[in-house]
Amino acid sequence: MSKHILPHALQLPVIKKLKGKRIVLASNSPRRQEILRTFGIAPDIVPSTFEENLPISSFDDIHEYPVATATYKAVEVYEKLVMKEPDNAPDLVIAADTVVLTHVQPATSDISYSVLPTGNQELLEKPISKEDNLRMLLDLNGGVCEVVTGVTLVYPVLTSPGYTIKSIDERSLVYFADSPRHVIEAYVESGEGLDRAGGFAIQGLGGLLVRKVEGDYNNVVGFPAASFFTFLDLLVEEDSDFLDI
Repeated sequence: MSKHILPHALQLPVIKKLKGKRIVLASNSPRRQEILRTFGIAPDIVPSTFEENLPISSFDDIHEYPVATATYKAVEVYEKLVMKEPDNAPDLVIAADTVVLTHVQPATSDISYSVLPTGNQELLEKPISKEDNLRMLLDLNGGVCEVVTGVTLVYPVLTSPGYTIKSIDERSLVYFADSPRHVIEAYVESGEGLDRAGGFAIQGLGGLLVRKVEGDYNNVVGFPAASFFTFLDLLVEEDSDFLDI
């Protein structure tokens, strides 16, 4: 068994193709590592040094922002490893970027959020203080936000520049419970939300604030595993050279 493929991995065609390959995750996120390991992939960890400072205003569709950031991360790590370790170049570099966006509110409770137009969505960054975290969560309380993860794969090909880039994005809606203020204040005091986009961690104490998720739960945590494996399967079917260079 390849060191990057764990014994419990499902024996899918793409898993068989990944055996013996060098798989790299361009992120130091323990959540992304844990999700990949859950499904049987244990990549090398080579965090990207990309500053993640692309101007939001340069994107006509804000959903393109995390995809672009993930692409810069993946390419930066791939090129760095090829230069530093040409005899041990990666066969697959995986990068991801997750953002939290505001979402339009429905006129009545009978309308699903998923069928509403997106409107002018705003990016919810990490809160800069506990006061900012409280403000953010009070705004979200009883409402909904959209979580978008861009995932980019970089892998070698025979044509210039020697690699190709493939990307997807996954979108989930997070419905917040109408929590009493003292619950939100207690969560803010825990400090857990300070290092999280949107000011909450659904897989931690922040789960108390969430009523339900529409879409992939893992996407909200930070990596859309189901779409990722579907994407890999599609590449195996459509690209005869995928993972064979």
